Amino acid sequence: MSTTQSVLLIILSVFLALFLGLAIALAVLAIKLIKSVKRIVLKAETVVDSVESAADVVKSASGPLATLRVIKNLVDLVQRKK
Repeated sequence: MSTTQSVLLIILSVFLALFLGLAIALAVLAIKLIKSVKRIVLKAETVVDSVESAADVVKSASGPLATLRVIKNLVDLVQRKK
């Protein structure tokens, strides 16, 4: 093997090693990012579920509250006329 071939082999080996190290580092970062996104999505789903349940409670309570408001308004009207 000539000197030129040896130098070229060394240069290519160094670049291959750098690329391999960079690829491993990027893969680790991508895995960490995916795990973080999964945690955020799970928290968002929990928040959405709790908001939905709160909306259901308000929705179910709005019917009786509306009836009470109408009765209160009628009582107020009667008291004003007296």
